[in-house]
Amino acid sequence: MATERASGTTAGATDLVRARAKLLEGRGRARLAAPALREALTDLFELWLTTTASEVGITPDSGFAVLAVGGLARREMLPFSDLDLVLLHDDMEPALVSDVADKLWYPLWDAHIGLDHSVRTTGQALDVAASDLTAALGLLDARHIVGDKELSAAVVSGIVRQWRSGIRDRFPELSEATRARWNRSGDIAHRAEPDLKSGRGGLRDVQLLDALSLAQVTDAMPGLGPDSPSGGVQEAHRRILDVRTELHRVAGRGRDHLRAQDADEIAAALRLGDRFDLARVLTDSARTIGYSVDVGLRTAANALPRRGLSRLRLVPVRRPLDEGVVEHAGEVVLARDARPTKDPGLIMRVAAAAAVTGLPMSASTLRRLSDSAPELREPWPKEALDDLLVVLGSGRRAVAVIEALDRTGLWGRLMPEWGAVRDLPPRDAVHTWTVDRHLVETAAVASGLTTRVARPDLLVLGALLHDIGKGRGGDHSVVGADIAAQIGRRLGLWPSDLAVVVAMVRHHLLLPDTATRRDLDDPATVERVVDTLGGDARLLELLHALAEADSIATGPGVWGEWKASLIGDLVHRCRLVVAGETLPEPDPVDPALLARADEGVVVDLTPTDAPHTFDVTVVAPDRRGLLSNAAGVLALASLRVLSASVTSARGHAVNRFVVSPAFGGPPEPGLLRQELIRSLDGDLPLLERLEAKEAEARSASTPGLLPDPADSMRAVGGLPLHAQAPPRILWFDGEDPAQAVVEVRAEDRPGLLCRLAAVFETHGTDVLWAKVATRGTSVIDAFGIDLSGGGEPTSVLRGEIERSLLAVVPAPAPPAEDDERP
Repeated sequence: MATERASGTTAGATDLVRARAKLLEGRGRARLAAPALREALTDLFELWLTTTASEVGITPDSGFAVLAVGGLARREMLPFSDLDLVLLHDDMEPALVSDVADKLWYPLWDAHIGLDHSVRTTGQALDVAASDLTAALGLLDARHIVGDKELSAAVVSGIVRQWRSGIRDRFPELSEATRARWNRSGDIAHRAEPDLKSGRGGLRDVQLLDALSLAQVTDAMPGLGPDSPSGGVQEAHRRILDVRTELHRVAGRGRDHLRAQDADEIAAALRLGDRFDLARVLTDSARTIGYSVDVGLRTAANALPRRGLSRLRLVPVRRPLDEGVVEHAGEVVLARDARPTKDPGLIMRVAAAAAVTGLPMSASTLRRLSDSAPELREPWPKEALDDLLVVLGSGRRAVAVIEALDRTGLWGRLMPEWGAVRDLPPRDAVHTWTVDRHLVETAAVASGLTTRVARPDLLVLGALLHDIGKGRGGDHSVVGADIAAQIGRRLGLWPSDLAVVVAMVRHHLLLPDTATRRDLDDPATVERVVDTLGGDARLLELLHALAEADSIATGPGVWGEWKASLIGDLVHRCRLVVAGETLPEPDPVDPALLARADEGVVVDLTPTDAPHTFDVTVVAPDRRGLLSNAAGVLALASLRVLSASVTSARGHAVNRFVVSPAFGGPPEPGLLRQELIRSLDGDLPLLERLEAKEAEARSASTPGLLPDPADSMRAVGGLPLHAQAPPRILWFDGEDPAQAVVEVRAEDRPGLLCRLAAVFETHGTDVLWAKVATRGTSVIDAFGIDLSGGGEPTSVLRGEIERSLLAVVPAPAPPAEDDERP
């Protein structure tokens, strides 16, 4: 009798294989679409299991039950997925359990159906889930198929209860296992042959979100709902499931890696076009899921109870970062009095704060901005452009910021032209990234080259836009130049700056193409490049840096010594032909301001046309230390110097500053005047106070999964502690041998102008004039100095001054031992 029953179930399993094959054979209109196929396969396998279980004696009162785990449990049965089953029993006799299990498993094995099985009592199932994280995650999806429902319910409810109560202890292991899986399997969005199941942004990540939701530490769709630009996590999940379903059907077996040779057929089956259209859909879906997982893990970390001594800490305070922007619980959030509906620049201020601090933007903040923030007027206010430059100048931190803005629809609102390159796959295998990510990567690399050029702001803007013409047909350099002109006008660039950015986009391939394909010894080659650039030395300098950033951001091996030497040789030859840069010069003295010199120390503060920006004018008898003291007083008042002009005449100095408060409004000019007089009298130790202010900012604590607050990614006073690019000090000889012009190219920091001026004063040199320009997070500060009072030979004094200047500007952080670029 047992043999007859076994042969019957074996025949049934063979019928199961035939039925599955029939479902997969359809052609044309008879061919089941991927979602319908999964539903049909789920019903087919459930029918076989319930029928077979009844034949072998698994009934509601038998003390046995069959639980489905994995795809069958989630009703996501794929053509050649393994069956993942658990046979539960109520502590039955071992011989009986073995007999029932054999009759259930052997027919599936004989029919060559993949099977992952286990036999457990309720207690054993709970013990396994408690000790094995992978098993616990699988059992969270468990669903009763047949048999004793109470037995199944006891396991399912027990697993969920156990998961919720133990999530605090298991969360570190869960986070570590997730990142280890990403390291092994890579990122679906940027892999030629992605792992749809285990890769970052894949199906395992959706299951992770479900597990965190079951633990009640985050919702099932953190960060992105169905109304998001990409349709949210559910839509992204469905699309990847559809691709994996067709991958199984095309391959004729279970497979997780999408092979390049199968992509066109799968794309056609899903009616997506070709393999490039398929890659774009996958990239969009994976990045949507990946962003949601980042938000989910972060939300869960903040939601979990603290352990050990950290339980005694006070509730995290709200630390101001910018106007309407604060840090809270390790995230950048809106201040309580922020009014997004009436503050168009708030989006960029939030982004800039996240970029310089390395802190993530709160998902709820991004949702609120997406729902209520108005459009920026055209042209953009200068403050919004400055904040964009801060983001682009923040290096690797810009990648996560722009990705978050893009996934939530805010980046597309700021730059509508981005839609054509969003998730656009590269046509050349040498490219690692999608086109939009390549643009951001190029800007990140360019931020490390900003001290090599006189206009770091134009470098990062050109890097961001250099391939913006792709995806539209035609020569992307020509098309991109027109689009860059459109974007530049909207950003509010000066006409001369706009012309440079447009030329960078139009000619971003000129140097590499010429250097690697033409004879550099032929004078006509150099003449062609110089004529194309109109003899503009500044444009040549920018294109040189852009060529390097573009190559590095393309992929491994694209930039090397051979290419660098060829382009460097070409640029050197061109420099011998084009006219050099004009040296920095002092601004003329305003007679109206100089007329107020008889009033003693004068400090005026007036608003500019731009919000959150003010003009500060200091007129006083010229004396050594005036510039450093005036700049130090502004820094202590949390006023960031955006630009400055320092001039003097008839024994009086006129210092004009354009400043922006870190948050709130500026102090009264009378208070600034009082503090300046105190500092000039030696009653206010400015440098000591500035150091103390930085130390206080470094000591701020941040809970959650964030790095130590004192690490290189944290910021002080809204500016990073470490630079993206190495600082440079340039010297130019003046007409008088005792005079020189010093240009400092570096990353900004609170009170930097005060520190730089103090260096000159310490070495006994007089600052005759100064022109200060802050562009994003970079500064280009030029000082006209008199070296005659230094008491040492000029060459020696220059060396000492340069070493002292380098000691006060931010230097790049030393690379971490485990720092690996993805």
